[in-house]
This record gives sequence, structure tokens and C-alpha cells, in this order.
Amino acid sequence: MTKIKVAGFSVSLDGFAAGTAQSLDHPLGLRGEEIFQWFFPTQTFRQMLGKEGGETGLDDTFARRAMEGFGAFIIGRNMFGPIRREWPDDQWKGWWGDNPPYHAPTFVLTHHPRPPIEMLGGTTFHFVSGGIGEALEKARDAAGGQDVKIGGGVETVKQYIQAGYVDEIHLAFAPVALGQGESLFGGLDLRTLGYRTVEHVATERATHIVLAK
Repeated sequence: MTKIKVAGFSVSLDGFAAGTAQSLDHPLGLRGEEIFQWFFPTQTFRQMLGKEGGETGLDDTFARRAMEGFGAFIIGRNMFGPIRREWPDDQWKGWWGDNPPYHAPTFVLTHHPRPPIEMLGGTTFHFVSGGIGEALEKARDAAGGQDVKIGGGVETVKQYIQAGYVDEIHLAFAPVALGQGESLFGGLDLRTLGYRTVEHVATERATHIVLAK
């Protein structure tokens, strides 16, 4: 049975999942990279970049779980690129170059339709302008019985959680306070929504919390 998951979602101790002033130079926002220090050294991340080596401990186990077993992905427009309003042209094809890490149909939420983009490695970006429900329906169909990952950013994740669509949430709490940025928990009542902690593992770089209904 297909499950809808948020996986490998990094959060600061004070609840921010991205820094301020996201841009081409700072796609994670100012200081945003600090909350991903558990992820960057892993073998999983290095393989995503086409590199060898990397750590294979518990952080890598959670990193691999955050990318494997998904038949489709859903991301917000900011996760695809920094462009706002109408698409100026067809040149921008995502942050990741010719071979994005998804390797599956990936549905981008946007107010501005655009033809699908086929990339190397099995990723095809589909642009959905009908809202989160339409994107989820398309992703379920495309997943072929595998799970669907809500990949971010923060507002996209919050919308899906608030709508009751998400079955499981894996948060990686980094031991750092950002002070400001995009808050994950503002307006979310996870207890009332039915989530409970089913797994918690601490490593040197993060505390991994898995919540499920």
C-alpha cells in the first residue's frame, strides 16, 4: 500500500527548516547548510553527487531511507528553482544539473504550467497547477504502488501535513539554532493531527525522530 512520507527533513533546534534569503548563491538560505551537516558526509549524499566514499553509519542509514523506495516525489516550486511568477524561458531545469537525485516522476507545485521535462537517470519533472490534491493524485498513480515522498520545501510539507495526507514524518534535528528562517512547526499541531513518535535515534550530528499516525 502506498504511503505518503516526509523523510530526511532537516530542522534546527528552534524549529527552522531553511534559512532566510534563499537565492542562487544560497539555495538553503543563509546558514541553512548548518542543519544538513548530518547528511553531507554520508555515502548516500556522495553517491547522489556521483562521488565515491562517505560515511556509512546511522546517519547514512536514515539518509538512504529518505531516498529509496519512492515511486514518485512532490516538491514545491522553490525546491525546483528560485524563479518566481511566469517562467521566463525553458532554460532552468532545477538545482541539480542534468541528472537530478530523484530518479522517478517528480511533481512540482506551481501556479504557472509548463511542459514536462525529461532528465537523465529517470527523473521527469511534471508541473502541476491544480493544487496539492491534484499533485498527490498524479503522484500516487505514477508511483506504481511504491511510496510517495513530499520533498519540500517547508510550506509544501506543512500544507500536506495540515491536510492530513502524510502518513509518516522523519525529522533530523541538527544541534544548531538558526534564530530565524522558515519555521516548520508554526501553525502545526502534530498531536491533534494524530502523530506519535515511533522511532528516535541520536547520532553525533543529529537526532532522528520518526512520527507516524
